[in-house]
Formats: sequence, structure tokens, C-alpha cells
Amino acid sequence: MIVGVPKEIKRDEYRVALLPVGVEEFVRANHQVLVESGAGLGSGIPDERYVEQGARLVDRAEDVFAEADLVIKVKEPLPSEWPLLRRGQMVFTYFHFAADRKLTEGVLATGCTAVAYETLRDDHGRLPLLTPMSEVAGRMSIQEGAKYLERPQMGRGILLGGVPGVAPATITILGGGVVGANAAKVAAGFGANVGLLDINMDRLRYLDDIMPANVDCLFSDRHTIRDQLSRADLVIGAVLIPGARTPMLIEKSDLALMQPGSVIIDVAIDQGGCVATSHPTTHSEPTFVVDQVVHYCVTNMPGAVGRTSTYALCNVTLPWALQIANHGLLEACRRYRPIARAVNIMDGEITNRAVAETFGMKLNPRFDC
Repeated sequence: MIVGVPKEIKRDEYRVALLPVGVEEFVRANHQVLVESGAGLGSGIPDERYVEQGARLVDRAEDVFAEADLVIKVKEPLPSEWPLLRRGQMVFTYFHFAADRKLTEGVLATGCTAVAYETLRDDHGRLPLLTPMSEVAGRMSIQEGAKYLERPQMGRGILLGGVPGVAPATITILGGGVVGANAAKVAAGFGANVGLLDINMDRLRYLDDIMPANVDCLFSDRHTIRDQLSRADLVIGAVLIPGARTPMLIEKSDLALMQPGSVIIDVAIDQGGCVATSHPTTHSEPTFVVDQVVHYCVTNMPGAVGRTSTYALCNVTLPWALQIANHGLLEACRRYRPIARAVNIMDGEITNRAVAETFGMKLNPRFDC
């Protein structure tokens, strides 16, 4: 099989989908690897390291897409890349279809097969290809929140940990999954007062056992959310329904409860966001202000720390990509149910139930397991 790695073209995206060791593993398994020149530079990986392991460098993304049977990416194909996709070709990347109808329709029209990192789910309900980026985004959310709480960034002018004689910041985290747990640990380390909300009581009991004393684990309902918003200096949106659009937990009217200069970091923006006033932003222009509340809604947060994120991502994606290349997609799906769950689109049809239901489109239940 020919495996292709194009350079990421999403704005401010510095990750790459394959490490040199991945090239070595594919070549050892008798596959060919094409890498677009410069694909790894944002993560500190020069072209020659790929060539040393047996990759063939090409100058243009068009050459990668034209030859590759399996394209491995980090972020969803942008509209300029859609014409390069073709029927019978597999694309293995983050898609987040439920947040973007145009992307869904665009990829459907190409006839390619979309295998999504974010819906590769094991039999225990875990999302192994989403987890490392959720860890990065959760930790980054507190780092970014601390920055945008500074007065020059339009924030309230609050130091997360306070100082002797001055109270620390109050942080509300909506969602106790991987993003939320990582955010809570970092926030607690700063010395902030943290409210961690979730609707799963078993998860809350677990978090209550492992979190520091300055983290309160609270059941999430409208009353608790509104109460927390009235206290919070910083709010982290960390909710997730795998493959589906994120539920809206903060309405526009709720912003009136918040203090001027408070900050919302909507990590869930990749899946549509959990705040009614959120819209996607970039690392170059990360924030906007609505009703005196600063919103940070960058859709590829881990891309800013490309070196850390690339290694964390490739550590978990490579074994699955090898299975797809070694066995072909259909046999890999037969052998490994997580791969079958990752197939969102095939031959112009939606095969993921959550995506189909989000847009009211027809589902082909072939991989619905």
C-alpha cells in the first residue's frame, strides 16, 4: 500500500501525522511512504530524517493525494483539498464531522473513505486516539486561561493562584472527562478554587477520590451551572459526546451572570462548542468579546505545541494505521471493532450513526457496532 503524509495547511497548525519511526515501520511492512517536503518542520522534524527511514519526498500535496491509497493527516481536509480526494482512497485523520455540515457534504461528494481518529472507540468506551490531544488541550486550557485573564488581554486582571492576603481565582470546568480532569489538575496546582462538573455520578466519585482538596466535584445541572458562572473568573468547556455535536450548556443570556473580564475557554469548539456565543477562532486571532466576557475558541489548540502534540498523537495512531495498511480496511474492520467504529464515511455514504443523526442524513449501518 502507498501511504501519504501531506503537510498540514490549517492556519497555525504545526503538527505532522507521522514520525520518522512510523516511516520505518511502514517500510518494514513492505509499504511505500510519500511525505510532502516540509511536513515535519513545524514539529522540529527535518525532511532528511524521513528520507533516512525510506520515505520518498514529494514537492506538492497534489502528488501525495494522487498516489496514496491511505492518506494520514492531523486535521480535516480543507476545501482546497477536497478536489484531491477520490473514491477508493482512505483518509485517516481528525474530522469532527458533526460540527461542520459543509465538510460532511464535501467529503461525501468525493467518494473517499473517512476514518476518524475521534470515533475510534474500544470496547470499554475509551477513545485512544482522542485521549492524548484531550490531555494536551485540557492542560493548555488553564495556561491560556491564565494568560487571557490578564488585563492587557481584556481579562479581569486576576492571578490564578492569588497571593497571601488575596484570594485565588475561581475556575469552573464543565465536563469531567479527559480534558476536564487534566484542566482540573493543572488549575489545582496553581492554587485556584476549582469546580468540576459532570452528569456521571460514578465519574464524579472517582474524581472526588483523586483530586486535590481545592477541587469540588459537582453534579452538573442548569442551576449548578448558573451558580458557578456567577462565581467564575475562568470557565472551561470540556464536554464531549463521541462523534456528535456538543450539547449547549451556556446560553447567551447566561453571560449576564458572569463578571466583566471573565474568560471562557471552549475546548469543545471542535465538536461545535458548548457555549451559545462561541465560534471557531485561530491561534493568530484566538479571542473575541461578547457581553464583556472573553471567549477563546481555537479549534486546534494542541497545534500550538506541535512538538509535544505530534509525538503524543503519533504514538497512538501508528499501530492502527499499520493495521489498516497491513490488512486493508475491510479486513481490519472485521478484526478490530475500534477501526470499524472509526469509519464515518465510505463510498459516498455516512456510516457513523451520530453524524447521520446530527444532520438528518441517511445512515449506512455497515460499520455501526
